[in-house]
Amino acid sequence: MAGQDSPYRTDGFAQMVQMVPFETAGVRGFLHRPDGAASGGLVLTHGAGGNCNAPLLVAVAAAFCVAGLTVLRIDLPFRQRRPKGPPSPAGATADRAGLRQAVAALRALVSGPISLGGQSYGGRQATMLAADDPQLVDSLLLFSYPLHPPGKPERLRTEHFPRLRIPALFVQGTADPFGSIAELRQAVSLIPAPVQVMQIEGAGHDLRRGRFDLGAVVAAALAQMVEQPTHEELRARLESRPSLTPSVAPAEAVRAERDRQ
Repeated sequence: MAGQDSPYRTDGFAQMVQMVPFETAGVRGFLHRPDGAASGGLVLTHGAGGNCNAPLLVAVAAAFCVAGLTVLRIDLPFRQRRPKGPPSPAGATADRAGLRQAVAALRALVSGPISLGGQSYGGRQATMLAADDPQLVDSLLLFSYPLHPPGKPERLRTEHFPRLRIPALFVQGTADPFGSIAELRQAVSLIPAPVQVMQIEGAGHDLRRGRFDLGAVVAAALAQMVEQPTHEELRARLESRPSLTPSVAPAEAVRAERDRQ
């Protein structure tokens, strides 16, 4: 559990939830259950260098659980195969399949809306999966989305953004080398669905230097879980979304980076 030195304000959430190990076909992690009946669920996963026990994920899971959601935080398939090391580009498809299995496992346990969330690489894979299957989950929760490699703003990882059809909450540090707040705001304008960018002052990619109240993240995410755009709203957003400009990486460059961090 997140300790007293954690930069994430949880107001004691971690001490108020039931947590048990969870493992089923293709899915491994921990399940957080609220005291009463769950109003929905959240699948949460990690970045390229971490696992499901990352302090941020533990704190986020506890906060959402206290708010009434059942939370399943999982190790992606690449982390299940080996305890350390980054993911392989060739394994990204398997990682997305693992997220799909985790969503199915959680749906078997709870009713109500399901959100899919992740930190960095895990969040990117979540968006790619949601773009391919808009009916899979009801919303996205993305911590430190890796918009581009550090120092290479022209190599955007946004080719799939115009195909996202569900609400998304991006939580991003103002000192994140993988994408500035201004860059992220421009990028998410490609998404024809409700999007919110929550900036964490002074935080880098790991979000550890910026202290923020997870209660605000929970409130914003829960509001988005029930904010499903109508067909007419989606059509209007698609018609009004900005065209790709020269400041956006060519499709070839994006594809070349597609399966990296």
